[in-house]
Amino acid sequence: MREVIDEFINYLSVERNLAQNTLVSYRRDLNQYFDFLEKLKIDMLDKITKDDITSFMLSQKDKGLSVTSVSRAVAAIKMLHRFLAREGFSHSDPTSFLESPRLWKRIPEVLSVSEVEDIIKETRPRDWEGIRDNAILELLYASGMRVSELVNLRITDVNMDVGFIRCLGKGQKERVVPIGKRAIESLQRYLDKCRPKLNKNETNILFLSRLSKKISRQSIWKLIKKYAKRAKIKKVVKPHTLRHSFATHLLERGADLRSVQEMLGHSDISTTQIYTHVNKEHLREIHKKFHPRP
Repeated sequence: MREVIDEFINYLSVERNLAQNTLVSYRRDLNQYFDFLEKLKIDMLDKITKDDITSFMLSQKDKGLSVTSVSRAVAAIKMLHRFLAREGFSHSDPTSFLESPRLWKRIPEVLSVSEVEDIIKETRPRDWEGIRDNAILELLYASGMRVSELVNLRITDVNMDVGFIRCLGKGQKERVVPIGKRAIESLQRYLDKCRPKLNKNETNILFLSRLSKKISRQSIWKLIKKYAKRAKIKKVVKPHTLRHSFATHLLERGADLRSVQEMLGHSDISTTQIYTHVNKEHLREIHKKFHPRP
């Protein structure tokens, strides 16, 4: 049965053009799913029932997986069985009437404007590493892009004259995001003073490591943690925290939800709406602090 996973992943890659990270996650989820089916002694696709899939969902929940992770696995399983039925690998789709676990709306951790500024200040752009890291943090906060998008940026994706960055999001969807004066100045300093010395391999990648290779997502994660620690930030700061803060700060200052959705690259506006909950929390705090009868 496992051979169908390769067929399915290839279909998602070629015809649905899903991002590589999504494909890796789906493959992992489906391997766990088939491991579970093997324990149930199910060796044919047409023997799989809705109850078997529900049992798998419950087993994942019992392992302590988050609702988000279980929901992603269910999405992969549903897509797989629709694909199998359509392509003739099985005669029916046992997920036809299967409901996904309800997703809890979790308010993401965000930084205040002053906390973001404190972290960026800690880069102290005096040596090549500080100059590069300053440009990375300024750009992440200015654009709200994902770290996976930032590490794949190329020189040609940056238009310094008009202040826009072109990036490829999930599913290879291209979007253009404006950036501000500070990010442009920081990027220009990096391009003038550091990148020529780092670019020994004559690559078009924008941000490079000391080995003249594309900087990794893990390196971005480490540098963000390093500067947050130096700034004595008590909150848990992750790469996505700057993205969350970008969206929240825009909404707090009156940006409309549709524009923020476009800048973040969300295909569904309901994904962007999570930040309105953050904004409401902010408004509640303002009301409590300044209203004469809180």
